[in-house]
Amino acid sequence: SPAGLLLLTSFLLHMEEGHANPTRLVCDNRLIQKYIGEAKDMEKRAGQCQALPTLSCPTVLPLVDFSLQQWKSKLNETKRREILCDLALLVDAVAGAQGQVTQECGARQLSQLYQHANSFLLLLQTFSWEAGPWEPGCSAHSVEQTHITSIFLTYRQLVQGKLRFFFHDLAKDLCK
Repeated sequence: SPAGLLLLTSFLLHMEEGHANPTRLVCDNRLIQKYIGEAKDMEKRAGQCQALPTLSCPTVLPLVDFSLQQWKSKLNETKRREILCDLALLVDAVAGAQGQVTQECGARQLSQLYQHANSFLLLLQTFSWEAGPWEPGCSAHSVEQTHITSIFLTYRQLVQGKLRFFFHDLAKDLCK
């Protein structure tokens, strides 16, 4: 879709050859605000879809609430791994829900959400860190949901919370 392509292009524009360059992405606060706005819009549009079905097979979503005090005490690499776990679980949940939703409006919104969440997942996986590449095998705290709108809510909370604060923390080191 054009929106997914636009998001991917904007990520790629903030990358250098070989390794992702988080500097330009995290130093321009307007970008994370744009992604938060897009997450809110997707959540709103999904809520406007008529007769969204309840998922017959519950989807497993990450619990993305967090204590700001605890978050501040974590190393950036720990934060990155936690967000990657959340995103991996979310991408799987969206993919599972896509297989259960045939209604056009809901399917279109899920497809867009999948592209956005997967783009963030791929981007964070490619950031160059001293600790080495990300390896799957997460133990994210999770909850089962049958409501499609809860998937969009989880994504918005993740972008608005952990991801925004993570970018903010990175900016302190990278944007001098």
